[in-house]
Amino acid sequence: MAIVKHSEQRVGVFIDTQNLYHSAKNIYHARVNFGNVLKDAVAGRHLIRARAYMVTTESGEETAFLEALTKVGIEPKTKELQIFYGGAKKADWDVGMAVDAITASPKLDAVILITGDGDFIPLVEYLKMHAGCQVEVVSFGRSTSGKLREATDHFLDLDEDPKRYLLNYRSTASTNPGRPSLRRAAPGRGTNSRQTGRDIQVSAPNDSIAPNDTEEASDTGRITGVE
Repeated sequence: MAIVKHSEQRVGVFIDTQNLYHSAKNIYHARVNFGNVLKDAVAGRHLIRARAYMVTTESGEETAFLEALTKVGIEPKTKELQIFYGGAKKADWDVGMAVDAITASPKLDAVILITGDGDFIPLVEYLKMHAGCQVEVVSFGRSTSGKLREATDHFLDLDEDPKRYLLNYRSTASTNPGRPSLRRAAPGRGTNSRQTGRDIQVSAPNDSIAPNDTEEASDTGRITGVE
């Protein structure tokens, strides 16, 4: 769908850090370049606020990652990983991210949700119908809800240029048996005008993020974030 983008358009960006991290890890075995993701999502418009939602661990190993995000204009919002009796874990920012987007919407022309989670479809519909905002979604297409893509005004598929949006990306077949081979970047990708020295690479080793339900307990909290 064609959408309007102009320099005076007020934009708010809300990043589901956990969703993006696990998508990059599971599909590409790589790390997300949050700096370039933010840059291309905003696309030269007037950024009002960018927030990244994530979960912290007791070790505090995510500190460098949080500082790196702040330096490129992303405000981290954190909560502690909750571990209940019996070992159950809870790490969910969906409601908080939705509330922030709705609260900020009166001062925004466009809301950008960086997530592939279909649970945000009601939020997209609300922002379009009741807040009058243009709603855009940014994520890896291969792990994004099809209905979320249909609901949004515009979808930026990070799979179309993984070399730009990932760190340590290798365009080779996945080493995980049963997974489909990764698509190679189209000719010319990675050498176009966007790949300049001004591209932002945010990274911190051994950052922290809450695991998804399918990860081993030994991997809890581990992320090698953005560089």
